[in-house]
Amino acid sequence: MKHVEVLDAKTKEQLCFLDKVDPHSTIGDIKSLFYKSYPQWYPARQVFFAEYMGALLTYLLFFFRVPYIYSHTQAFTSSPHFVVTLACVCHTFHYMKRLMETIFVHRFSHGTMPLRAIVKNCAYYWGFSAWLAYYINHPLYTPPYKLRLLIFEFLNHRVDGFRLRRFPMPTKNPFTWLFFFVSCPNYTYEVGAWVSFTVMTQCLPVAIYTLFGFIQMTIWAKGKHKAYIREFKDYPSVRMAIIPLIL
Repeated sequence: MKHVEVLDAKTKEQLCFLDKVDPHSTIGDIKSLFYKSYPQWYPARQVFFAEYMGALLTYLLFFFRVPYIYSHTQAFTSSPHFVVTLACVCHTFHYMKRLMETIFVHRFSHGTMPLRAIVKNCAYYWGFSAWLAYYINHPLYTPPYKLRLLIFEFLNHRVDGFRLRRFPMPTKNPFTWLFFFVSCPNYTYEVGAWVSFTVMTQCLPVAIYTLFGFIQMTIWAKGKHKAYIREFKDYPSVRMAIIPLIL
């Protein structure tokens, strides 16, 4: 039996020691032993899955007006406004896509997250989902006079770089053309999707959620942008972090 030292993938700081590890153990065996020995650490993929699944289901509770959310006379009724149904379709599509990406596409730089992260992140996603869903699906909700829906939600595809140590470049795929102008077009599309949702619903909670999301994604995008500049001497100077020519 051997002792295995577990380090943080980014900081290289020691997280823990695993005792009595079989020399013939696979990576999967070590991961299972780690999660069993230290249950306060959760796989990052499971954290994101919980965030998105909770946000998706929370919104649907308000859309179907389950009892005790609104008055008892409104239980399991539906809104007569088309924009309410369309908002539910867009919201559901958005988080279903995120769930599929979490399961099949995303690669996580941090393999695990502490327990406090799942509590904080779930509270953020579930809380905001409930807040905006409450008003959009409220029986007294008044839809915009003219329905305006942009196409960013359907453009909001995951835009990956290359697996080689090379900064991402545009390809023949038109969804990658934003790489001419920004380092993180996936965040640009994400912001565009929520701006579209805000314009479509004209609901203040959605606007606040969009603003908070934009601030957080800007922080992430600027961090990645600076990392590209440090690592690649020939990185295009015309590129910005998230907003072309501005930010």
